[in-house]
Amino acid sequence: MSESSAKAALVTGGAHRIGQAIVEALAAKSFAVAIHCHRSEREAHLLAERLSLNGASAHVIKADLSDSLAVAGLVAAAEGAVGKLHLLVNNAAIFEEDDIRKLDAETFDRQITVNLRAPLLLSRDFAVRAPASARPSIVNILDQRVLKPDPRCFSYALAKSALWFATRTMAQAFAPKIRVNAVAPGPTFPNPHEGDEGVLREAAATLLGERVRPEAIGAAVLYLSEAQHVTGQIIAVDSGQHLGWRTPDIVANMAEPALGNNADQWRKDDDA
Repeated sequence: MSESSAKAALVTGGAHRIGQAIVEALAAKSFAVAIHCHRSEREAHLLAERLSLNGASAHVIKADLSDSLAVAGLVAAAEGAVGKLHLLVNNAAIFEEDDIRKLDAETFDRQITVNLRAPLLLSRDFAVRAPASARPSIVNILDQRVLKPDPRCFSYALAKSALWFATRTMAQAFAPKIRVNAVAPGPTFPNPHEGDEGVLREAAATLLGERVRPEAIGAAVLYLSEAQHVTGQIIAVDSGQHLGWRTPDIVANMAEPALGNNADQWRKDDDA
């Protein structure tokens, strides 16, 4: 058996959307994949069955990431299904819109628990159990918001930003045994509160003007799983969304003639 065919991965939230694309990318490279799910059990089993029909090894592990006892047993359960893990992908997340001005304690706690506490605990357990000979790694799925903050979706963005901080500090703490990196997706799928119109509008405003294909995120995860000299890094797969600069004040100035009535002043500045 080749080295690549012997690898095993746990992908949280792997039943659909971005998680599904990550599972498919890993399975295509001969990873045995433990597909974690919570409410999407049917989708997870359909995905595992489809991959198995194509010769891949895929198994479903159900767990509620808001339950610390369920989280505590997840890495061991994944190992029981697919063998010793080489890769942990912390992808599962919940997304609820909120605002610091109207912060609700339950909404905040729920998002911090699933989006931050769970991946940290899973990373701890993975680090303890992963064999050093496997050259293991962790990839955290973040959001381009960690590179370009805005006040919307406060609790979600705060949890993802904290996980980006943790990505770097875990890279330090787990070295040299384990590499830890992150992927920050941009507009890929609609969030639960908007339809395609919203994500298409976001995509049109990115530097590349394109919606992110989920396969591109899977490819980034696969790259980081294999990049033996890369740790503590983030790849923004967001069509350049985090570099957006056409804010209303700039757009308003762009609408004016480049020189206008101040041509002499512009020429003077150019000569300086």
